[in-house]
Amino acid sequence: MSIKNIKKKYFNKKSFKKIKKFFSEKGLKSLLIFLVIIASFLSGILFDKVTILKNAENIKNTEVLENNKQTEDLTRLQDKVLKENYVFKIKWGDLGKRMVEDGVIDKEKFAQAITGENQLPKDLDKYFSDGQDKIEINPQNAQFWVDILWGLGLANKNRILEEGAMKQNGDTSNFASTGGWTLGPEDPMSIYSRYSYINLSQREQEIVEEIAGNIYRPCCGNSTAFPDCNHGMAMLGLIELMVSQGFSKDEIYKTALAFNTYWFPNTYLNTAYYLDINGKDYNKISPKEILSENFSSAMGAQAIAKESEGVEWPALQSSGGSCGA
Repeated sequence: MSIKNIKKKYFNKKSFKKIKKFFSEKGLKSLLIFLVIIASFLSGILFDKVTILKNAENIKNTEVLENNKQTEDLTRLQDKVLKENYVFKIKWGDLGKRMVEDGVIDKEKFAQAITGENQLPKDLDKYFSDGQDKIEINPQNAQFWVDILWGLGLANKNRILEEGAMKQNGDTSNFASTGGWTLGPEDPMSIYSRYSYINLSQREQEIVEEIAGNIYRPCCGNSTAFPDCNHGMAMLGLIELMVSQGFSKDEIYKTALAFNTYWFPNTYLNTAYYLDINGKDYNKISPKEILSENFSSAMGAQAIAKESEGVEWPALQSSGGSCGA
């Protein structure tokens, strides 16, 4: 009962007349007893109200602490997955320059796709000059590396393109990685597997095919051995480049995961979360396993994403764009 209703029921004019009559008959002692009872009654109401308010405050504080802990946990996981940048000692050389000269890339179209302007900033434009002996990737240039490696994978002559799933699964020109290539002056199929930018021995070709078959991407259900979208074609170019320069399989898987992580950040954050709630450390799982069909294919990534529904990650800066642009 509220204070207002108590006043209305017990402290009206009629009630006071009864109380006055009662105490004129019973005396001062009874009055004191009555006042003690009333005071106890009112203090009980006040105590209940204070308790309710205190409990509400405790619940609120608990929720704040839990939210802060979850934010700390998510930040910790994000720091494990997304690095500020990677610098790989992969010799890029003059590949960008050669692709422009051969009509694989229209530099102005390319710059427009990346920045919305007709020129690239210096830190990206350098990859179209001579003698680049390393590759740096970070959240800000993730799209650049999708696109330039896409051009490399599409144009470089390789058995995967000429005899593999691209040829065996329909019209080769209709895939996102071929028909979707609009960053050059030529028709995509006129540059398809045309230029010998990366020369591989028979053994190196076998390693490329092995690794490509083990690396999946969350936008598709296919491995890099079937590079039917831009991410797959870009990954093929990266694998060919690293194999030709003698990198170990472990180094290639580690590098491939770094690139995939920038291209699909949410997928790998969800993977880290999934592993964490199952008592596993993301950094202690081999990159090859994380890049496998179970984790990195579209179906695998979707299944894992269900385990992290409702999780809100801090703002993400990197993205590899859609499958054909």
